[in-house]
Amino acid sequence: MVEHTWEEFIQFSREGYEQVQRELKEVNMLIKQTAAEVDRFAQANSRAVARTRQIEGSFDTVPREDIRKAYTALVENQRRLFTMRGQLEKLQSDQKHLSRIADIYQRIMEYTAPGDVVTTDEETAEEEESYTPLTTVISVIRAQEEERLRLSREMHDGPAQSLTNLVLQAEICERLFERDPERAKVELEELKKNVVSTFQKVKTFIFDLRPMMLDDLGLVPTLKRYVNGLKETGVTGISIQVHGKDRRLNQYKEVTIFRVVQTLIHIARNQSQATEIKITLEMGEEEVRLHFESNGRGFELDQDLTSMDADRLGLPTQKNRIEALGGNIQFESAPGQGFNVRLTLPAPPDEE
Repeated sequence: MVEHTWEEFIQFSREGYEQVQRELKEVNMLIKQTAAEVDRFAQANSRAVARTRQIEGSFDTVPREDIRKAYTALVENQRRLFTMRGQLEKLQSDQKHLSRIADIYQRIMEYTAPGDVVTTDEETAEEEESYTPLTTVISVIRAQEEERLRLSREMHDGPAQSLTNLVLQAEICERLFERDPERAKVELEELKKNVVSTFQKVKTFIFDLRPMMLDDLGLVPTLKRYVNGLKETGVTGISIQVHGKDRRLNQYKEVTIFRVVQTLIHIARNQSQATEIKITLEMGEEEVRLHFESNGRGFELDQDLTSMDADRLGLPTQKNRIEALGGNIQFESAPGQGFNVRLTLPAPPDEE
């Protein structure tokens, strides 16, 4: 049995609160600086828009090079403006996230009675289910906020930016219809290609957000479709093999495994720079086993996941999720040795 006094717990909360306050102060300063940059780019964008409208008023007399430069400047200014707005939104989201954590620390310090004792014992764990460790609460909040930030960035950098470009292309076509039909036809062809590309990005985004076929067909078909979808977008060197009888699992377990695979692929490709990824899924009668192998440059990773890389990549959160379901997950990586993962999750037949 391990005993912790409330004084120790409060001191831990107080230190955490002070750290969060320091981080909040830094974020607030960055928000102020970024907001100023957004205003500056917004003004530059207004000037670029005014310039293009001026050119549109005398389209036939303005040299083609001047037209190209004007529209290039407009697109570039809009790109920078959207990028800075995205950074501002991320900082504001970080600000809200830190404020929530600070509020948790405050509530703990306000409502905890000094001198009480917290006892934890594996044999009495069921009796103490109502007690939620602070680190678990923070981990859940952090995981939720990180997912929201990821989706926000992907939407901003992908579909949102593409839709903006489509609007601009449509306006160019509109101006060219009467003045240069042949050039308008070329622009329309390009616009059509971009519409198809943007539509595919939106479909991919929706699938990543919540693949409906996961509810309808289950884990195995969804994982295969996800891997094939990556291949269709130009991602090479990725394969998946499934052994055993395909069957349905509890919905929350299917979602958990799918999200873990998504995260592992993202880490392997973006952090480890992997060019070959092999996923093996074994559907056993009592458990599901996942073996993830990839090459690449790898990264520093210790067994207890206390390294900066492990924390930054969210590996402790993934480990907590799997262990909360009674499973086990092991990560292996080192510089020059790729990134490999083994996952085991109980899945008896009576859960189907």
